[in-house]
Amino acid sequence: MHHFDYKNGRLHCEDVSLDAIADKVGTPVYVYSTATLTRHARVIADVFAGMDCLIAYSVKANGNLAVLSTLARAGCGADVVSAGEMQRAMTAGVSADRIVFSGVGKTRDEMRAALEAGIHQFNVESAGELRALSSVATSMDKTAPVALRVNPDVAAGGHPNISTGKSGDKFGVPWDDAPALYDEVARLPGVEAVGVDVHIGSQIGELGPMRAAFEKTVGLARRLREAGHAISRIDVGGGLGIPYAEGDAPAPPADYAAMIRDVIGDLDVQVILEPGRVIAGNAGVMVTEALYVKPSPDRTFLIVDAGMNDLMRPALYNAHHDILPLAEPAADAPTVAYDLVGPICESTDKFAAQREMPAIEPGARVAFMSSGAYGAALSSQYNARPLVPEVLVDGDRFAIVRRRPSFEEMTALERLPDWLT
Repeated sequence: MHHFDYKNGRLHCEDVSLDAIADKVGTPVYVYSTATLTRHARVIADVFAGMDCLIAYSVKANGNLAVLSTLARAGCGADVVSAGEMQRAMTAGVSADRIVFSGVGKTRDEMRAALEAGIHQFNVESAGELRALSSVATSMDKTAPVALRVNPDVAAGGHPNISTGKSGDKFGVPWDDAPALYDEVARLPGVEAVGVDVHIGSQIGELGPMRAAFEKTVGLARRLREAGHAISRIDVGGGLGIPYAEGDAPAPPADYAAMIRDVIGDLDVQVILEPGRVIAGNAGVMVTEALYVKPSPDRTFLIVDAGMNDLMRPALYNAHHDILPLAEPAADAPTVAYDLVGPICESTDKFAAQREMPAIEPGARVAFMSSGAYGAALSSQYNARPLVPEVLVDGDRFAIVRRRPSFEEMTALERLPDWLT
């Protein structure tokens, strides 16, 4: 479900024409729908109603402050993987006691900042990290609440690069090592085992792999309790997929929730969720303008003003995004098979190959759908291109929530050494 529809022949976000935004802000530009963000957050909350549940939105999906503030007002906590993301979440109104800190490479400085803030939980991913956290917490006379992220050796995800639960992945504690490491938590000062964490991948459409991983994790939690560990939380991570193309039918949130309820059974725990893409993905689009149509002997290139630095997913994961013209095409409009590419000096700067689309003329605009997650968040200034501005729509109004930087701002952190001045 999203709130991007044709009205009077032009593509709108809620009640605002995307042309009106592009006219004011320029292209490329990301546009987010408040109605979609809040609806998706509400759907997740509703299907888990009656459970002790913390919905910790995954900030890495889209960390714009306005997006985070919108979701904080909708009742979400935050799952973060850096001190910067933690600071973003708190700045946007998420209280520290609703923040979960994940990630394999937490630094001691990040641990100190999170302990000082008083976060809900550290998801610890290795013995080395556990010992470092114990040392830092002890030096601060604090106790860190810990869940070990276990690797259940279950593969899942829409692409090998976003599968995180298989043996050999860098994430999590090897399954067979987990019981001994929980015993070490009990012996170490400054850390306390409160839960078990698992996360096996992203853009998962089938519930089978999730169920397999969750059943193993709940079984481990029961054994840990029997061994004397006070396990009161199960963090099931995120990863639920979204429809990127017409015909996609990932498992709906209601089925996901029913599966988790069934697996948790009578185990009295707080369930922690880390949804990101499923909340933000279909809540955003990237609007770009066609620059040139370039025929070649075996294909036709449509060159747009957005590049892989602006939307990395196709280059990084061979990901699909539906692409819609802002001008509604006639039902019988002829189509052209385009290779849709950007201006970056890389052959991987390709958004689609042989994509059948209505004919697009230079100056026309198109929208990359389902770009709200891992779009702006993965963008860069490669080729000295400014970061794409971001706009938030609420009904019939919109605001620029990140403006396009000037060249002076892009280079403000750089300095010439003395010998070059």
